[in-house]
Amino acid sequence: MKTLRLYGARLLVALLLTLAAYNAGASSGSEAGTTWTLRVPGFNDLHGVAYGNGLFVAVGGSPDSSTILTSQDGVSWTQQTSPTSNRLWSVTYGNGLFVAVGDSGTILTSSDGVRWTERNSPTRNRLRDVTYGNGLFVAVGSEGTILTSRDGVRWAEQKLSPIDFVYPLYYSLYSVAYGNGIFVAVGPFWLINAIFISTDGVEWTPQPTPPSILYGVTYGNGLFVAVGEGGAILTSQDGRSWTEQSSGTNYPLFDATYGNGLFVVVGREGTILTSRDGVNWTWRSLGDDPLHSVTYSNGLFVALGDGNTIFTSPNGVNWAKRVSQTGNPLTSATYGNGLFVAVGDSGTILTSPDGVNWTAQASGTSYSLYSATYGNGLFVAVGDSGTILTSRDGAKWTQQRSGTGKNLWSVTYGNGLFVAVGDSGTILTSRDGVRWMRHSSPTRDDLRGVAYGNGLFVVVGERSSILTSRDGVNWTWRSLGDDPFLLSSVTYGNGIFVVVGCCGAILTSRDGVTWVEQTSGTSDNLYGVTYGNGLFVAVMAEGIILTSRDGVSWTQRTSPTRDSLQGVAYGNGTFVAVGRYGTILTSP
Repeated sequence: MKTLRLYGARLLVALLLTLAAYNAGASSGSEAGTTWTLRVPGFNDLHGVAYGNGLFVAVGGSPDSSTILTSQDGVSWTQQTSPTSNRLWSVTYGNGLFVAVGDSGTILTSSDGVRWTERNSPTRNRLRDVTYGNGLFVAVGSEGTILTSRDGVRWAEQKLSPIDFVYPLYYSLYSVAYGNGIFVAVGPFWLINAIFISTDGVEWTPQPTPPSILYGVTYGNGLFVAVGEGGAILTSQDGRSWTEQSSGTNYPLFDATYGNGLFVVVGREGTILTSRDGVNWTWRSLGDDPLHSVTYSNGLFVALGDGNTIFTSPNGVNWAKRVSQTGNPLTSATYGNGLFVAVGDSGTILTSPDGVNWTAQASGTSYSLYSATYGNGLFVAVGDSGTILTSRDGAKWTQQRSGTGKNLWSVTYGNGLFVAVGDSGTILTSRDGVRWMRHSSPTRDDLRGVAYGNGLFVVVGERSSILTSRDGVNWTWRSLGDDPFLLSSVTYGNGIFVVVGCCGAILTSRDGVTWVEQTSGTSDNLYGVTYGNGLFVAVMAEGIILTSRDGVSWTQRTSPTRDSLQGVAYGNGTFVAVGRYGTILTSP
């Protein structure tokens, strides 16, 4: 039996094999588990959304990353490749072209919303908004930046008049809209605020100072509506004379749109305001997270927020959450009763019938959840401080008494028994998921993974601990040598157990007693492993995915994310991998 003693040798082998494994994975496109699709991208705020050519396009990102999502129906969203790492703030559609703008003067264009090209920009200033009107694209941003373009490819910088010569660094423009033959741009000017108008996008003149900082402006039904700090709403028919309206809220308002006879405004704390006339407003909230942008097209309002949050509504009143996550890390996934269930930090629970469309469920706890399983018609999730939750349908969850305050890291079902394991050698069992019993453990090491197969429960954990049991009550400790490696996860399939762990460790056993170390081709930590459709799939840091038919020979697959993957499950012909920042991948 090999032991986990040769760490230095594993590093050398990994360096030699990684490139070959990667190339092999990239070339074998027909094998199951080869092609992975990013269904829910990692945590990035979404700032702008537009519709054109039969497609919704949403853009956003973080200070060092760029996000582009597309959807035909506003429900199922696909991440596209961005040619820049700069955060994007806004997108518009006009003259058969999508134009997106962002940090460092970034300008991207696309005719289909899928393939994007970065264009030369005359500025390095942040571009906050872009619109299209009267045959002209207009982008605005920090330090009073205004850019114009007829074709979206060649851009010219324009000047504000006359104050740009007096205070060139003290104002920013946050939003721009076109209507009634004029462009209107809004934003703060030094210690005051400003509205600028232009008939051609070239010559801009300031209007009377608004009472509050304005973040967004739109045009509809013969009326400009501008929104901003402290719940400010201003309306104007010509862009010159503005009237302050009562919004009924003090929350900052970030964006506005018009569609289907209705103005819709979004802002802080999930604020949604609606109005037929721009004067009388109705308030509602979609949660605690801010909403940054809203648009209307193709019979649908689409609102964007933090953590890839997307809401849709046909009428501005009834809203559905489409990308249902808050950026919380997801640690584990399972499949049962026609449903995928993913769990994670802060009590996060997501469900999906297909791995593509996910819905956030109320867990009733703020404790982090580390594992979930399905058995005997019941979902069971476990986590921090002995937390155990159960559900028949994945939607309504009930907290059960575990009898322990130890963290529970993994749970499985086999032979009519739920088995949960955790810190300090904790082992719990239950026949019904409700009443739990604690059993004597031969180790005080933290236990991280548990699986059932061939009449045997196998538990793995710290310091290379492996425990086995026929009944879940009486446990035997198996020694793998002296190396104190963390073993993270275990699964059973095709007649063998497969264990993964620290530093690229992969072990296999047919009986749970004799274990053989296999070559993974990597020295990074492996966090999760599962079996389905004749294939073992292991996931790890940096979004790396390994697959194997026999548990012995492993191939690295091309991954659409660099986010660390923590767990993987198989069901209904689909593998689902979950990870850091709420990332979700699927593969047939």
